[in-house]
Amino acid sequence: MTISLRAQRRFCALMMAATFCAPTLASDHYLGLINADTPHLQAVYKDIHANPELGFMEHRTAGIVAAELEQLGFEVKTGIGGTGVVGILRNGEGPTLMYRADMDANAVEEVTGLPYASNVKVTNLDGVETHVSHMCGHDAHTTWLIGLARTIAAQKEAWSGTLVLVAQPAEEPIEGAIAMVNDGLYTTHAVPKPDYFLAMHTIPFPTGTVVASPGRISTGSEHLDITFHGVGGHGSTPQETKDPVLMAGQAITQLQTVVSRFTDPAETAVLTIGAVNAGVDNNVIPTEATLKLKLHFSTTEVHQVMVEGIKRISDSIAVANRVDEDKMPTYSHKGYAIAVVNDEALTHSIQQQLRDAPFVDKVVPQFSMAGSEDATTLVENVPGVKIAYINIGTAAPELFDAARARGEFVPFVPHNGDYQVDLNAIKKGTKITTHLVLDLLSPNKL
Repeated sequence: MTISLRAQRRFCALMMAATFCAPTLASDHYLGLINADTPHLQAVYKDIHANPELGFMEHRTAGIVAAELEQLGFEVKTGIGGTGVVGILRNGEGPTLMYRADMDANAVEEVTGLPYASNVKVTNLDGVETHVSHMCGHDAHTTWLIGLARTIAAQKEAWSGTLVLVAQPAEEPIEGAIAMVNDGLYTTHAVPKPDYFLAMHTIPFPTGTVVASPGRISTGSEHLDITFHGVGGHGSTPQETKDPVLMAGQAITQLQTVVSRFTDPAETAVLTIGAVNAGVDNNVIPTEATLKLKLHFSTTEVHQVMVEGIKRISDSIAVANRVDEDKMPTYSHKGYAIAVVNDEALTHSIQQQLRDAPFVDKVVPQFSMAGSEDATTLVENVPGVKIAYINIGTAAPELFDAARARGEFVPFVPHNGDYQVDLNAIKKGTKITTHLVLDLLSPNKL
């Protein structure tokens, strides 16, 4: 008599108190599937790497993802938030798991010298010509999503529930996730709300290393522009003007008190002014001046304190410079992301799962960063969702060892032109994410 693997697992779950059923995780058949699929996945990775696209310009990459998912039988939704793609695969009763990968590249010239290196230059959405390359590993993230889809679709007897795959645009400007949500991800496009949310990111640790840290692992972030409006005129008669450059200069220094005096020192708060744009000629006082701010914050409460402080100071400067009410500063809230906070219990479970996995060499249990990531903005308003955002080592071990021998912490860093992803990490990353998805959607958990 033959009993399906799903039936065996349901039986094991019922009898767990009385007997022991070894967790075979689909008899590890998925490992063989991924091994056989590796040449295809590496070819996909090289293709995406050689043809990078900036945020909200990922039309080719989105097309690759959509075509792969459609061929596998996923329900595919495209154009969400601009270029976002969602694939939905329903397979009976069980929880809903959302796995997210970002697709966009960086405005950086690649200098790796790899045979599939990017030589792409484009005109970005601001009209500026720039080099483009994948110097943050998003090409690997997208390939892992495709590898997961191909493996999970061939293993329907091993899991039960709903898998939602999200290929997200524009993570670098932290605008893509909120764009997908605002475009009606869960309403207009009827994407199922997840019980579990999983995302992975490359890190320049040796291939085979996994960083799985519970609790908060990053800050929240926002891109915010302030434009001061004034009255322009000749540089020789400033008394006839209301100088927005002067207002911007006053704001540059006064805005630093938002962190030093308004926020709790026990929290994380960073306010950086990355650009000042105003005027053209030496002898002309312009009508506008813009400051481009980058905010980092540990909680939404800290974010609120920072934004309120920024507006209070900027408005006060305008009033002090005799600005009329209709010319008060204007604010452009652009990219936004909440802090990534991993579910404690889920992350500890993942640590244990991966410590026992034959394709993982080391699990780092505690790690945090001051940077930001907009992945979990996708589920910010989903009640009860359990989040796990983990980092996958993708530096070739020999390059990592050589860097350590030189006294360097890592061989390269994200957003630099020499960032590399070890081709062996394509297979290992696919195994890691597939392993975790099969575990979370195991019939034993029903």
